[in-house]
Amino acid sequence: MANRTEEIDLSTIWLFSTCSTRDLRTIRRALEEVNVPAGRVLCEEGTIGREFFLIVEGTASVQRNRRKIATLGPGQYFGELALLDRRPRSATVVSDSEMRLLVLGQRQFNGLLDAIPALGRKLLAATATRLRESDAKVSALISH
Repeated sequence: MANRTEEIDLSTIWLFSTCSTRDLRTIRRALEEVNVPAGRVLCEEGTIGREFFLIVEGTASVQRNRRKIATLGPGQYFGELALLDRRPRSATVVSDSEMRLLVLGQRQFNGLLDAIPALGRKLLAATATRLRESDAKVSALISH
């Protein structure tokens, strides 16, 4: 399994898009590249999460209460909420295909938030977006 993290342009990923070249080097050093087969449980609903995952290649299904609620693909990420609050995962994510992932562990994640304040702001914005989307879905269910 060759590590090809250097060939991935992190600046094209929304979460890292405003980072400087120096910050991107710092992020790249903190990431571990992992290849997984189809059918692998990447994180499980109800368990404490200790990793953040960024999809480079492949797709994964997001399940809540054993029901598929979304599909994620290249450039998308998951697991940041559990790293922010250290609470149980809100969903299970399973690889639909072979996947190439960049993984950031809890210690590395905390170090990046300290080293790159802009990353924390991006995560806050992403969290707010997810909350607004959830609120909109609940409102739509209630009004029908």
